[in-house]
Amino acid sequence: MKNSLLRLNPHLSGLLLVTALIVTGNAVAQDLKIGVVNVPRMIEESPQAKSVMEALQDEFAPRQRTLVVLQKDLREKEERLQRDGQVLGASERSNLERSIRDERRDLSRKQNEYLEDLNLRRNEVLGGLQRELLQEVQAYARAMAYDLVVADVLFASSAVDITPEVLKALSERHAKENP
Repeated sequence: MKNSLLRLNPHLSGLLLVTALIVTGNAVAQDLKIGVVNVPRMIEESPQAKSVMEALQDEFAPRQRTLVVLQKDLREKEERLQRDGQVLGASERSNLERSIRDERRDLSRKQNEYLEDLNLRRNEVLGGLQRELLQEVQAYARAMAYDLVVADVLFASSAVDITPEVLKALSERHAKENP
C-alpha cells in the first residue's frame, strides 16, 4: 500500500493535497496562497514557444521544399503517362510506369522519414520548452510567495488562475533575452 501511494500521478497527488487541506479546516486553507496555471495555454501563447516553433519550422523547411518538388515531378510524370500513354512505345511506357512506381515508393519513404524526424524533434523541443515554462512558473510562485501552484485542473476560477501573470513574466524575460 505504501509503495502504491508513492507512485501516484503527480496531478493526483496535488489534488489529494488540496483535498486534504480543505478537509483539515478552513482556517488553515485561508492562510494558503494557491494558484493554477494552464500549461497548454502557456505553450500556445508564450513568446518562447513561438520562437521554438519558428526555429523548428526553419530547421525542416528545406526538407519540406524537397518533398514538394518531388511531389510535383511525380505528378507531372503521372499526367504525362495519362495524357501520352496510348501513343508511347511499349518500352517507353514501361520505363515511365517503372519510374513512377519507383518515385512513388521513394517519395513515400522520404515523407515517412520526414514525419518521423519532425515528430521526434518536435517532442524533444516541446519537452525542453515545457521544462523551461515550468521553471518560470516555479520562479514566479516563489517570488509571489505562493504555497501551492497546480497545473491541469478540471476547473479553476479566474481568481486563482495565474497563467496571465506567468505569460507576462515570460514575455518580459523573452524581451530582455531577445532585444
